[in-house]
Amino acid sequence: MSDPSIPAGTRIGHVHLKVADLERALGFYCGALGFELTQRFGDQAAFVSAGGYHHHIGLNTWESKGGSPPPPGTTGLFHTAILYPTRAALADALRRVRGAGIQLDAASDHGVSEALYLRDPDQNGVELYWDRPPEEWPRTADGGLAMFTRRLDLDDLLRQRS
Repeated sequence: MSDPSIPAGTRIGHVHLKVADLERALGFYCGALGFELTQRFGDQAAFVSAGGYHHHIGLNTWESKGGSPPPPGTTGLFHTAILYPTRAALADALRRVRGAGIQLDAASDHGVSEALYLRDPDQNGVELYWDRPPEEWPRTADGGLAMFTRRLDLDDLLRQRS
């Protein structure tokens, strides 16, 4: 291979999650987070999106109906990260999450981004975040990224308006 690098325009197109209860999962992703249902296959699978895309998240019960989350100490998905276009949009997401009574696991400022961490009803990790503009990212003296994890000021975030 002459160039082993992946092309710069490559991105994650969607994530597909195994869930125990499709209705419960749709209540979280569509009801609490605000995704739009784009297609459904009975009580077995559904696809949801933001902004009219065919799907950003697939949900299915094919191998997991009535199942339980994997126990701690096993491999699997750590979290699905949902990127919001602006800080104000992330603030709106926080309002939705709080309005739905969903608890946050954490809220962090990483220098390059601000992030909210929570769990869906199947205990899959979910990160809601926005990226600061690249020119604001913290850098080392040699130009490398200098990411960090600090407590995110949720009151300051909530003062944002879309």
